[in-house]
Amino acid sequence: MPNGSTSQRTYALVGTGGCGKTSLAEMLLLQAGAVNRLGKIEEGSTALDYEPEEIKRRGSIQPAFASFSWHGGRHNLMDIPGDGNFVGDLDILLSAVDFAVFALDAVDGVRPLTKRHWQAITKAGLPACCFINKLDRDRADFDMAFDGLSKLGFKPVLLYYPIIEQNKLIGLVDVLSGNAFNFQPDGRLQEAELPAGIKGKIAALHDTMVENIAESDEELMEKYLEEGSLTEQDLLHGLRKGVLNGVLVPTTVGSALENKGGEQLLNIIEKYLPSPLDHAAWLDESGNELRVDPDGPAVCFVFKTIVDPFSGQLSVARVLSGSISSESNLKNQRTSDNERLGTPILLIGKNQTPTKEILGPGSVVALAKLKSTRTGDTLAQDKTNFALPCADTPPQLISYALSPREKGDEEKVYTAMQKLTDEDLTLKLTRTEETGEIILSGMGQLHIELSVEKAKRRYKVDILLKTPKVPYRETIKGKAQVQGRHKKQSGGRGQFGDCWVEFEPLPRGAGYLFEDAIVGGVIPRQYIPAVDKGIQESAARGFLAAYPMVDFKARLYDGTYHNVDSSEMAFKIAGSLAFKKAMEMAKPTLLEPIVTLTISIPDESMGDVIGDLSSRRGKVLGSDSVSGITELKAQVPMNEILRYAPDLRSMTAGQGVFTAEFSHYEEAPAPVIEKVAAEYQAIKQAEGE
Repeated sequence: MPNGSTSQRTYALVGTGGCGKTSLAEMLLLQAGAVNRLGKIEEGSTALDYEPEEIKRRGSIQPAFASFSWHGGRHNLMDIPGDGNFVGDLDILLSAVDFAVFALDAVDGVRPLTKRHWQAITKAGLPACCFINKLDRDRADFDMAFDGLSKLGFKPVLLYYPIIEQNKLIGLVDVLSGNAFNFQPDGRLQEAELPAGIKGKIAALHDTMVENIAESDEELMEKYLEEGSLTEQDLLHGLRKGVLNGVLVPTTVGSALENKGGEQLLNIIEKYLPSPLDHAAWLDESGNELRVDPDGPAVCFVFKTIVDPFSGQLSVARVLSGSISSESNLKNQRTSDNERLGTPILLIGKNQTPTKEILGPGSVVALAKLKSTRTGDTLAQDKTNFALPCADTPPQLISYALSPREKGDEEKVYTAMQKLTDEDLTLKLTRTEETGEIILSGMGQLHIELSVEKAKRRYKVDILLKTPKVPYRETIKGKAQVQGRHKKQSGGRGQFGDCWVEFEPLPRGAGYLFEDAIVGGVIPRQYIPAVDKGIQESAARGFLAAYPMVDFKARLYDGTYHNVDSSEMAFKIAGSLAFKKAMEMAKPTLLEPIVTLTISIPDESMGDVIGDLSSRRGKVLGSDSVSGITELKAQVPMNEILRYAPDLRSMTAGQGVFTAEFSHYEEAPAPVIEKVAAEYQAIKQAEGE
């Protein structure tokens, strides 16, 4: 049978940045014998944080993968970054696993970002278990962390309780059996006496466990009410059923850095969490089902692309159904191209192990050198009409302009960053028509900076970062009637175009409107579009600060022409002259873009954040507080939030998160108009010199 049996597990480690997910992964790898030493973040020696940028900042910036054996089955583990800068593809990654291991920091407990990560798990419809980490730390508080889980809206079923002496995690209590164990140097447990001081606590936790499991199942609840108790077999069966239904979350504890609690977590995963064969049928956008069947047609979903300096492009894929091997040929459902998979590669971080195994449902493999496959593609056996929809990434929050250190290297910069966007879907690269700038957008300042660092290292291109220009617009507030007259005579045929145009403002968002009010043929029909074009081209260059002029109407109502000297070009110039003359009379002004911010912060930070928004000319639209976390909505000028992410992190001790969405344009205040116009004049003067 292919490797897709009930003993296989495919899961993601999910949690906020700094909660110890990578250290947790290292502990699991050590417990399973996949590595021979416990890697440490501080030493840059972990198997899963291997990029130079990760080692330097001591934190994950991209998902990492590990495939290892445990008790005869294969575990496919995905370590997902928790920092808000690097979670943009979280929904895509979660669509490729069967459940999540939710990591919680025993020092900081539940934070706003914790809620965001848990919401992603529930949105993906995934069962989960929870690991409360860092119980080795001085400020660790198990009760605070465990009680905080109720804020997330699920029922944690505590299976192991920590034994702590003098701020040290020395052992665990099996809440189900009531037996106590002490940790040995190798992280394994040895039976010990239950400390007298926590006997009452364990009894209460056991009662809560029984009640939660009973409440999750009607049959068990009836039995519990009738008999007053449940057998151990009832509890084990009820817990697994409740987990698979997403009602219960088995919870355990430990210290990844001290190699404590890993074996218990692996056993919980094997005992209570689903195998790939437990997965419901996969659905495409039309509602068609793909049943999980090891003997069915092979279908794979590519959920990540990695650019490896040595292997080239690697497509990381999950086998949804059927099985694959080095002999497999599958069709890309998006392009209809046939892809020869070659030898599948099992990953542990950057270490790649080609395998001859037949890999069944749930297997996560890297596929090298596919021709036209990218993230989000489905590969399937011919005649299999199924493509798994790819989750969307959230909108980018911050943008920077890129320029080369050496003039003339613009294409080199663009090409280098384009390669990174193939690997990281949360990066967006554009060129602005208005300014000619290369704009890189991402999930935060750190995301942009580290992406540029990576491009410099990989592609040997020196890139400068600068704040991009705000996409202001210009408009008019008054009316003007002007003549645009172009006459040129220099021997031979001359140039003549003469038009009268009335300009007036339009409502915000109306754009540009041209009205042809010529009667009696004072301007021939063939020249009227040229006047319109001349006005539009001048409007695109603006008047105050070279930003496009919008929300105005131009009414062409009179003019004259010459039988010989008039031409389309002459009337186009006349239209341009009319625009420039009108702008001096029609009260031109500047419009600034306004964005809607949705901000999640701890309640105690609300005063600071609202005060800061006021200083940025923001308007708070409303707020809602649930379980100590406030969600604010506000509208703020885009110019005021170009670097909002680091400021929000500073105000909220790293716990605040936000999304930004363009709302509308409105007139900028006089100081802003004067500043933008002065900056434009200074640039013009410098270019003139």
